[in-house]
Order: sequence, then C-alpha cells, then structure tokens
Amino acid sequence: MVKLNKIYTRTGDDGTTGLTDGSRVLKHSSRPQAYGTVDELNSSLGLVFLCLDNKDTEDTFGEIKVLIRGIQNDLFDLGADLSTPISKVKQNYKPLRITKKQINRIEKSIDKYNKQLKPLNSFILPGGSEAATLLHLSRTVARRAERDVSLLSCEEEINKNSLVYLNRLSDLLFVLSRVLNENGLNDVLWVPGLNQK
Repeated sequence: MVKLNKIYTRTGDDGTTGLTDGSRVLKHSSRPQAYGTVDELNSSLGLVFLCLDNKDTEDTFGEIKVLIRGIQNDLFDLGADLSTPISKVKQNYKPLRITKKQINRIEKSIDKYNKQLKPLNSFILPGGSEAATLLHLSRTVARRAERDVSLLSCEEEINKNSLVYLNRLSDLLFVLSRVLNENGLNDVLWVPGLNQK
C-alpha cells in the first residue's frame, strides 16, 4: 500500500532517485526517463478526460471517459513496472507488472472503435475538435514513452508487455481522436507539398 505523508525528503538533492527495489540511480538515466515519460502521458490524458468531462453526457463521450480513466490506472501500473528492475533474486513481494490482459483490453477497444471509421487515404494533421487534438498530443507522448522504454530494454531486462502496451495504446489514441472528430468527418487531412506551390 502506498502511504505519502511527507512530500519532500531531500534524498534526491544529489541528482539520484530511488527505485521500487530500494536501489538508487541517476535521475536522467534510462529507467527514470522511461517512467517519467509515462507519467507525462498520464497527465496529458488527464487533460483529455477534463475536456470530455465538459461535454454532454453522450454515450460515446461517457464510454471514452471510462476508457481513459482505466488507461490512466494502467499507466500507474506501468510506472510501477518500469520503476522495479527485474531481479534474479526472489523478492519479498510480487512486483506489479503490465499483463497480456491489459494489452488485450486495449486491442479490443481499438477493434471496437476502428470498425466505425472509414479507412484513411491520407495522413491526418492533429486538429479537429479540442478533445481529438489533445488525444493527438497524448498519442505523441505515448510514442515518446515507447521510444524511451525501447531504449531501456536495450540496456536492461524489462517486462516486454510494457513495450507492447505502449505500442497498442498509441494506436488506440489515434483511433479515439478520429472517433471524437465525428468518426473522422472532421479530420484535418494532410496535403503533401501544399505550401510548395
């Protein structure tokens, strides 16, 4: 159980941070970089949720709000996963890890929402509705988190599900952005070379 009763501890004043297993690493090393970007992604999704919270309680908005909240909870699980190095030594506790079940839930959501969209014949620009634009922003942060976790996986052993989860999540955020653009009707299409004429 998490218990926070003191906000500052001064233990990080030397540029290090504590991992879940009690070890300390530099704050700019790959592991804190990875879970830090996941935290940034979670915060960006908080903006999406807030934007949807200001909409009418239409079924689609309500469903997506519930989905976003669930993803935010998953992202805390992912942060815990990434902040806990994989150890060959038996631990006193079972580390929290992203599971295939969480990935399957994301894939089912992609399939559900993508089937109501027409295929794209062009890339789309971030834009349209406010909520869709914020989802595009979250999508790009998800891709950056994926790159950070990929880099970490080259340096240390990680739970491979964490990388797969981020890959699927960025796809879901793209699909949801189109759903919130009137199922793609308000997507802003890229016109190659538009300003070269």
